[in-house]
Amino acid sequence: MDLMYLTWLDNNSWLIELSGKRILLDPWLIGDLTFGNLTWLFRGSRSCDRAIPENLDLILLSQGIEDHAHPETLKHLDKSIPVVASPSAATVAQSLGFLHVTALYHGKTFTLDDQIQILATVGSLVGPTTKENGYLLTALGTNTKLYYEPHGFHDPRLKDHAPIDVVITPQIDLALPVVGSIIKGKQTSLKLAQALNPQVMIPTAAGGDITFEGVLMSILNVFGSPDQLRHQLAQSDLATQVIELKPGISYEVNLTSSDTSSDRSTPSVTPAALSPHQQLHP
Repeated sequence: MDLMYLTWLDNNSWLIELSGKRILLDPWLIGDLTFGNLTWLFRGSRSCDRAIPENLDLILLSQGIEDHAHPETLKHLDKSIPVVASPSAATVAQSLGFLHVTALYHGKTFTLDDQIQILATVGSLVGPTTKENGYLLTALGTNTKLYYEPHGFHDPRLKDHAPIDVVITPQIDLALPVVGSIIKGKQTSLKLAQALNPQVMIPTAAGGDITFEGVLMSILNVFGSPDQLRHQLAQSDLATQVIELKPGISYEVNLTSSDTSSDRSTPSVTPAALSPHQQLHP
């Protein structure tokens, strides 16, 4: 299997290292998070900014809204780094001056340096008609696969790509009165595991070291947990491991080499040794 390192940078922000390539996914690293500058409605903050990872090969954006295409963070990134994004997020990146932006429509692929294929899957419904992106990343040399979708809305055609080794997706529901669930992790995670047979499932869309406040937080309801998913997986006789990462630490993902062997060893996710430029704590 291909070497894979994952660093969770809070919320939906990730550094994915696969096939020697470094991909920054949905980064919010600098400044506060608000929607339309309505701080009274919602504000996410941390005690200090996160360091921007160095030597990036690609920026990958799943949605055009602020918690996935965070303008202040994107302004601080090198505009020569290639960007692959949902159509709405591509518009944001282009407006901020990025020089190489690819809008990836559902079902289309982008290949990074002949090493990693990125497939855009149908993702979250944002607004009345807009469906944003999930992504399936495949290391072309080894066929190691990672799937990411940040709201728990999954393309039914994903089963055609099973098994998928690593799945990063919410494992809780977040619901608003009248509106209903805006994140559907509790509702969809077990069915996703049954369809994709992943070795590892890792939660995203959690708070990490972030403080959230505002009117929206006072009416937001949370259902489910990683522990509940572990229980459901065990009841369903699925060997998938649910592993929670600590923010700012690089983890080496040790996968098994066979998806069919009955005596395959248990996959593991362990903290990786980091060189100084990779230390991504605040």
